[in-house]
Amino acid sequence: MELRNSRILSLLETKTCDYGDRIALGMKGAYGWREFTYKGLGLLSRKIARYLIEDLDLKKGECLAILSESKPEYGACVFASVLTGTITVPLDIKLSKYELVSILSDCLPSIMLVSKDYVDMAIELQKEVPSIKHILLIDEHAVKEGIKNIYDLPEIYDAKWRQRSSKSTALIIYTSGTTGAPKGVEISFRNMKAQLDDCTDAINAILPNNQNINLLSILPMNHLFEMTIGFSTFLHFGHTVYYTSSLKPKDITGIMKEKHIQFMIVVPAFLKLLKAGIEKEINSSGNITRVMFKFMYHFAKFVPTYGLKKIIFKKIHDSLGGKFIGCISGGAPLDIDVARFFERIGIKVFQGYGLSETSPVVSVNYDKRRIISSVGHPLKSFEAKIDSTNGELLLRGPSVMKGYHNQPEMTAEVIDKDGWLHTGDIAKIDKDGHIYITGRIKNMIVLQGGKKVFPEEVEAVLEKSHYIAEVCVLGTSRSFGSKDGTEEVTAVVVPKDELYNTYSDEDVDRMIKLEIKTLSSHLASYKRPTNIIISKEPLPKTTTRKVKRNDVRELIKL
Repeated sequence: MELRNSRILSLLETKTCDYGDRIALGMKGAYGWREFTYKGLGLLSRKIARYLIEDLDLKKGECLAILSESKPEYGACVFASVLTGTITVPLDIKLSKYELVSILSDCLPSIMLVSKDYVDMAIELQKEVPSIKHILLIDEHAVKEGIKNIYDLPEIYDAKWRQRSSKSTALIIYTSGTTGAPKGVEISFRNMKAQLDDCTDAINAILPNNQNINLLSILPMNHLFEMTIGFSTFLHFGHTVYYTSSLKPKDITGIMKEKHIQFMIVVPAFLKLLKAGIEKEINSSGNITRVMFKFMYHFAKFVPTYGLKKIIFKKIHDSLGGKFIGCISGGAPLDIDVARFFERIGIKVFQGYGLSETSPVVSVNYDKRRIISSVGHPLKSFEAKIDSTNGELLLRGPSVMKGYHNQPEMTAEVIDKDGWLHTGDIAKIDKDGHIYITGRIKNMIVLQGGKKVFPEEVEAVLEKSHYIAEVCVLGTSRSFGSKDGTEEVTAVVVPKDELYNTYSDEDVDRMIKLEIKTLSSHLASYKRPTNIIISKEPLPKTTTRKVKRNDVRELIKL
């Protein structure tokens, strides 16, 4: 029999039997903890799917959109979509109505499943996108006149579930909806199976002999990194995933303590925030504590095991619940100093790399060499090579997307006739096959003399400043002098708030410019910012806390 989506359905069929009463998904709300067992998750998924098939008459291959923050019900909706035979379209809750209309007009869903916080937006979207025939609420206590709630559906759990071929589209993940045609990445069941197999090997290496891991999820489910690793892979193992409605460090550490969290899937910005919180706590604890920590931190680089490091830094580990092993970091480059800090105090940080177009994980640095600056060796199903003409990383394998939805020309631009995906990332691969990402082609700044500057390299140097909260390096066009029209290196900098509490705006400007001049001395002269723009406002970011370079570029034009 041809490989079909049965591997994905096994998470409902086999796994719900294997792990029955074990907690699958949980979240703390106004009424306390709401936890789904594997059996309960399976039943709710089946109940929703039966309703979609029998009562709403959804057809195989239609699109089902989800507009909700991450929560246990979200997982049930994803599985229900698979059972129903629909294509799941997770939406970014931070997008504007205009952006959402653009995306929905591209994929034309028949139904939207929404949480109570976004039901009014869904109603507005339904007026703009005629394909949306139904809206379904996914909150336990949410009531909206005229709109069904998944908890009020008939208690019927059987229907004729719809199998699809491995080539069928399982998910459409939109990475942009702001200009022109939205870019929807089509992920097939074949892609998902390859990822599940690859990531199973990675998790087995990262968490050997751990039978039941409690994972804290802080990334949005519309992000494929979370959907693939934090959701699908961890449930495949029978682990428990907890969600949080708050990203405040105090709330997160509270959940880590209460639920004995052992692992997380994170973006680098979160680790940077967590490091700053730990350091702030140490610095506010008095001179003796600061001196002791500095001594132990230096000594710890000679300590061979994580177990001993946990004993040395017991107070920090206790503040994180006492059970925390570590995390996989992805979605953006990881600051080496941040990674080294956590490794030094006994928390494992596994840097990963991927793109939505690769379903998304390409590599995770989990092998014995543990080179912090590397994103690891490609997962087993991938081939990787470097384009000798421009240094671009090329990838090939069963995890590479079907293509961009309704965009065959755009697809052909990134996947060549031999099946190689052109990632847009500049990289190096060492003799042992480890990948090092050094920049993005589209971000590259080409100076008048032909010299090339990668903003990420400059940012990594400037981010070491204790005065700078955020920085974005861009190439901007000069509009004066003999170099009119040529590109120059521009740094857009957000100083830390506390500077403005102590100094005048003019003094802060002078301090920041001097700081950048000092730090830039570590760079080749042509890489040093010649234009410095200081902003009091935070830089625009994606849901995974990556700075939106194009939006920053537009801001500085104003």
